[in-house]
Amino acid sequence: MRGGGYHAGMSRRIRFRWAWWLLAYVSLGLGLLGVILPGLPTTPFILVAAWAAARGSRRLQRRLLAHPHFGPMIRDWRRHGAVARRSKRLALATMAICAVLLAILLPLNPAHRWWMTALPIACMAIVGTWLWLRPEPPAR
Repeated sequence: MRGGGYHAGMSRRIRFRWAWWLLAYVSLGLGLLGVILPGLPTTPFILVAAWAAARGSRRLQRRLLAHPHFGPMIRDWRRHGAVARRSKRLALATMAICAVLLAILLPLNPAHRWWMTALPIACMAIVGTWLWLRPEPPAR
């Protein structure tokens, strides 16, 4: 008879711990790149890193929660599903700049098709709308 329940869940979690660890560190790296590269978002990658770290690296999870900038953002998301207004504005401004650059630069490519511009701009519009509609954290 095959075992189930708690031990099977723990075994599966331990077996895939390396994948969670890898996802956490790759997401953290992309989030840190997003701090300096326009168009690459920081907040979603840091949130994914925290989520994956909770499953694969308790040490990284503790470090992220203790970080003076990322810690409050992660806690606000976990407690309230909330994103600070400043983060929303920065993300929307970055997406708007990228959309304008796409609209200007992509048509210069001879192999350009209209959907190559419309698809990423539509994705940014959907993500931007979803992000703007997220609640804001309660006042501290």
